[in-house]
Amino acid sequence: MTGIEIYLAIGVMALVNYFTRVFPFIFFIRKDPPSSIIFIERFFPAIIMVILIVYTLKDIEFAVYPYGLKEVSSVIFTAFLHLSIKNYLISIFGGTIFYMALIQYIN
Repeated sequence: MTGIEIYLAIGVMALVNYFTRVFPFIFFIRKDPPSSIIFIERFFPAIIMVILIVYTLKDIEFAVYPYGLKEVSSVIFTAFLHLSIKNYLISIFGGTIFYMALIQYIN
């Protein structure tokens, strides 16, 4: 790529990035957002958690040792963490760290 092409690519990326930041303010100027946006705002974190749980448990063979013990205990730990602290970010990172520790240190 030449120097001009690099600057054009940077400019296009900057405009796209700026537009994605400004998009909600342009299209949702009115005081009450649409009901679909309210639904997404309210339930999206829980939906992401369910997707992560399904992704974690999808390839487990419960009939083979260790019977999914690491994954299931990680899901239980994450649920406990979330129910006690009620913070999605801490729950996700804490559960991930717990799962990675189990994978690394327990055979």
